[in-house]
Amino acid sequence: MKINVGCGRLAMVEVARVCNGTLCTFGGDVNVGAYFNNLCTDSREAEQGSLFIALSGERADGHDFIGSALSLGAQCVLCERIPEYLTDSKYSFCAIVVDDTVRALGALAKAYDSRSAHQKVAITGSVGKTTTKEFVSAVLSEGFAVHKTEGNYNSNIGMPLSMLSRADDTEVSVLEMGMSNFGEIEYLSRTANPNVAMVTNIGSSHMENLGSREGICKAKMEIVKGLAPDGMLFLNGDEPLLRAYKVEEHTPIFVGIDTECDFRAVNIRSMIYHTVFDVEYDGKTLKNITIPAMGKHNVYAALFAFSVGVRMGLSTEAILSGLCNYKPVGMRQNIYNIGDVTVIEDCYNASPESMHAAIGVLRDLYRGRGIGRMTALLGDMYELGTSSELFHEQVGKEFADNGGDLLFTFGSSADGIANGAVFGGMVNEKIFRNNDIKNPALSGEMLLHSLKAGDVLLVKASRGAALERVLTYLKQNSDRLCRA
Repeated sequence: MKINVGCGRLAMVEVARVCNGTLCTFGGDVNVGAYFNNLCTDSREAEQGSLFIALSGERADGHDFIGSALSLGAQCVLCERIPEYLTDSKYSFCAIVVDDTVRALGALAKAYDSRSAHQKVAITGSVGKTTTKEFVSAVLSEGFAVHKTEGNYNSNIGMPLSMLSRADDTEVSVLEMGMSNFGEIEYLSRTANPNVAMVTNIGSSHMENLGSREGICKAKMEIVKGLAPDGMLFLNGDEPLLRAYKVEEHTPIFVGIDTECDFRAVNIRSMIYHTVFDVEYDGKTLKNITIPAMGKHNVYAALFAFSVGVRMGLSTEAILSGLCNYKPVGMRQNIYNIGDVTVIEDCYNASPESMHAAIGVLRDLYRGRGIGRMTALLGDMYELGTSSELFHEQVGKEFADNGGDLLFTFGSSADGIANGAVFGGMVNEKIFRNNDIKNPALSGEMLLHSLKAGDVLLVKASRGAALERVLTYLKQNSDRLCRA
């Protein structure tokens, strides 16, 4: 990870004070007044002007790569120890030694954030965090100078880095918060101290660590720990666990579709490549809101953006303009053609809930076009604990129940998706299995020999499956796709 410092540069003396670290210098060409203008956690991204942050991870210890960062021009280091071979080396550098580099990074981000007054919107949830962040950012950008979390910078490392990249003239920061265990959202919330907090939903992701949906709800609701006393809390009102959760200091604003809420989307109409709906709020109804995305899950994301726009004082015209300006990021529901096959690329990540939502989008797009066949390449979903097999089977049955024509599975756990499709009535001749995620070419060949012009293909799996490798193979060999 690497970011540029939003204000231009920071001094090592200031960092040492904020992080309660010990400032050391080595060599003759650097002094305690050293500055840096970018931060990186990967030594390969270091350059002149970098602060290299040495992190100790499960697979690698960043302290082993300090020398590599220095060799690329970095002269500033944040670390927990100085490797002995560097204390008398050819490098001249300035180092801050702390007890915990992750906590030091959070402390630095918090101090930097307090330099200028601005509002912060924090977003978490089992699925839809990034989509909601993009909708919220698009809406609020109509009335404020907005800074938002880029990419997947939503962890206890990524979010502080995102905060440090904020420009001084920012009026609203939109921060995404991810987690895999208890305590992580609380840490991020206390680091950011948001004025607005949102919980998009409670799903099944991280069941392996958190034990139950109730545990997941408890972990997500840690977002209120750092919420300002006068802050606003937006919750998915269709989730019973969130409806029942007791929040002492804040009155929730409920957003939903299926139940009575403060902001409710009704009369939802799915079109090809867009969705239209009405919103009931504050005793009135706003009709025919259009968003450039398909699926009920995207309506939820847009509704969160609409509600925060209203509560932060934006005009209806500004909010609608922002919703229209939404654009998907990364590998999330990008729709395009490979040859004469329409592809829904949604392989950034997957959970049972997002799988079901994606199948709904596939169904609506297929039915709206009225040609070809409804096909899907679905891969492993991770961190589902003892219920993993059942969740995979449910996805397969959902695909079959919605009229799927051809199913391709990718990974050993995804074999359960194939089994579920059989339970749902699909015949084995229409199901193609590849249990080896190290062999994306096999799935690519299956697709090349099976797809026809007009087919619609959904591609979705958890990030660890790297399912985009199959799409790359398909693109590279698109001349072999059947045109008939």
